[in-house]
Amino acid sequence: MSKEVSNKLPPRIVLSPEEAAAKKLALEARDAQVRGVASIHAMREQIKQASRSLPVIQEVPRVRAMDAAAFRERAAQGLPFLIEGIVGRWPLTAQAPGILREQYSHLHVRARVGDYIGTAFAADRAMADMTMAEYLDLAAATEGLPPYLGNLELRELNRMCHWPSYFDKMGPPRFWIGPAGTVTPLHCDYDDNIFAQIWGTKRIFLSPPHHDEFIYPREANPILFGSPFDPEAPDYTQFPLARQATMIEVIVHPGDMLYVPAGWYHQVRALTFSLSSNRWARGVPFVLRGL
Repeated sequence: MSKEVSNKLPPRIVLSPEEAAAKKLALEARDAQVRGVASIHAMREQIKQASRSLPVIQEVPRVRAMDAAAFRERAAQGLPFLIEGIVGRWPLTAQAPGILREQYSHLHVRARVGDYIGTAFAADRAMADMTMAEYLDLAAATEGLPPYLGNLELRELNRMCHWPSYFDKMGPPRFWIGPAGTVTPLHCDYDDNIFAQIWGTKRIFLSPPHHDEFIYPREANPILFGSPFDPEAPDYTQFPLARQATMIEVIVHPGDMLYVPAGWYHQVRALTFSLSSNRWARGVPFVLRGL
């Protein structure tokens, strides 16, 4: 007998301003300890300062697969790059998307629904719990912005992924599934990131850390900042400083792995039905290791 699926989210815990402030300080101290830095704030500022001396690039270089030593040497330069073909060796890449319905329709997932772009970094962003099969049905039937499975830990899929040991310590793999039109709006994570494109094609815009002064960022948490600026539909009347921001466009194809250095802003759009996965490092960002 199949288990009954509940689409109700757990109740949200409302904290007082004092409790919220104390929780934020505790989380920031924990995050700093995990990453081996004295302060998350200081780390952010060091990343932005280091990026000011980086060469200006017009495109993301595409390179061949490399070992961990070569990856770390290149990553220390502080610039994004794309490794071709490495993800193409994974068993999951060889599967067809139909496997989601055929073998994993029962998985419980949490979908981003409604206007999840406008509320991307809000605590009360609309989410809905469902099975994988229910999600696939909903995504196929939705007009306008399609629902998105984002930032999910799907261990069943990860068994068919072979992650390289580029980072000394990594967070768990996170999976991103959705049809063409799903979007993760412009934001930055203050951790080094490897992004694997498994199925489908995505367009990604990248902007260097110190250009945050041009794109009106807002803190979601100490290691995550979001921007209301949309590089795909720039509104320079509302965001006039954004004219000065560098935006580098890169298309990722099945088999590609993109390295996104800590602090680099990025916006991601699926151009076709897509499955991606990423892992964040849990350590001092490569660009700071030589400082």
